[in-house]
Amino acid sequence: MATKELIGKIIIQENIDSVDINKLPNTFVINVPDPYKNYYGRFTEIVKPVSIIFVTKTPNSFEKILRVTKKINEKYNLKLDGAKCEVTIKSRKLDGIRVKGINAYPEIAQIQQYYKDEGYDFAKSEKFATTEALIRINRFFNIEELDKGVYHSKDEDSTYYIEVPRYMGWDEFKKLTYEVKHNVSDSNYDIAKGIFYVNHGITEILRIVKPKATLELLKTIQKKYIERLH
Repeated sequence: MATKELIGKIIIQENIDSVDINKLPNTFVINVPDPYKNYYGRFTEIVKPVSIIFVTKTPNSFEKILRVTKKINEKYNLKLDGAKCEVTIKSRKLDGIRVKGINAYPEIAQIQQYYKDEGYDFAKSEKFATTEALIRINRFFNIEELDKGVYHSKDEDSTYYIEVPRYMGWDEFKKLTYEVKHNVSDSNYDIAKGIFYVNHGITEILRIVKPKATLELLKTIQKKYIERLH
C-alpha cells in the first residue's frame, strides 16, 4: 500500500502534570503521559519521557518549530519530533512546543537550551499535580494505507488512523466513543480525534493507539462511528 506524508491536527484529552526538576530554571514544562498506560500498566516505571511540552510566552508558527527542530537535530545528531501545540486547562489556554524523542528526563534542560538559543522565550514556571487538559497538536503524519480509509503510522508502530465522514465536537466525540467502546469486543485502546489536510481540504480522522491492532478491529471501530455519524 502507498505511504503518504501529510500535515494535520490531533486533539487529545489527557491527565498532564508539570515537570518540576531536570528543566531550565523558572520555566514551564508539561509532561504528557504515554496513552497506552491508560490500559497497559500505568504503574510500570518508564524512564524515557514520551511527550514533553515547553510552554512559551507567545504562540509560535508550525513552520518555525519544524525549521528549528530540524536545525537542532542536524547540529546535535538528535531525532526530536517538534510540533506546535495548544493546551487548554479549564478556561486557560497555553501555547507550546510539543517535543518527542527526548531519551531521558535529565536531558530536558539541555533540549530546552537548544530551543532557547534559537530565540524561544519560555513561560514562567508553574507547578501542579495531575490535571485534565485538552491538547491540540499540529504535526506531520507519515502513514501507510492498510485498507480504504484505514492507516498505520510509519513512525509509531502502535498508532493507527481511521477516516470518519464528518466533524464531531468534543462532547459528541466523547458520547459516541462511550457508545462504541461498549459495542466492540475489545475496548482496550486509546482514541483521539483529528484531521488530515488532503487535496486542499480536510479529512476527519480518529487516532487509535493499540499495540498490534488488527485490521478487523480497526474496521469495526470505523464502522461503528460511521453508523452513528450518518
